[in-house]
Amino acid sequence: MGIEQDNPLHLCRFTSHHRLASPIAAWEKLKIGVGAPPILTEHGWLIIYHGVSELEGGLEGAHSLIYSAGVMVLSKENPRSIVYRSAEPILTPRMPEERVGVVGNVVFPTGIDRRDDLNQVNRLDVYYGMADDRVGVASFTMPTRFPAGEKADPPGLKDPFSDSANLLSLAPAAGAN
Repeated sequence: MGIEQDNPLHLCRFTSHHRLASPIAAWEKLKIGVGAPPILTEHGWLIIYHGVSELEGGLEGAHSLIYSAGVMVLSKENPRSIVYRSAEPILTPRMPEERVGVVGNVVFPTGIDRRDDLNQVNRLDVYYGMADDRVGVASFTMPTRFPAGEKADPPGLKDPFSDSANLLSLAPAAGAN
């Protein structure tokens, strides 16, 4: 018997594991990870996630990685299926507060809030770590449509959105410092 089965206080054990996504775009080529919990939208389950790549022109011996954020939309009916994935990051370190800190060049999304309280169901506020030193908030409005493209990212897939304009972008929320 395993440890989980021997412990009467153990609540559950995961029985199904599935690779949802792997790095495919240049901005996430080193690694990716989930950020904020998924939120249900009219397009499907929206996930804000982080991707890591090497910082071009980084100083030798210095932190030479850059953490950015992208978006995936999963099917409402089958959340194992990716229906959209941003080709470019929607949030990347640009402000001094994101570029200089304990670990520079980091935006790390951890929370999301759909602003139903303001009667703006398509407005989403994303809370994120800034250079591992501060907390930031950025807002965006869900687009009415996404560019067409591949629904998943099988091994060896070329980024289908690399030549398309990204319809999603994040801007700092009004009053955010």
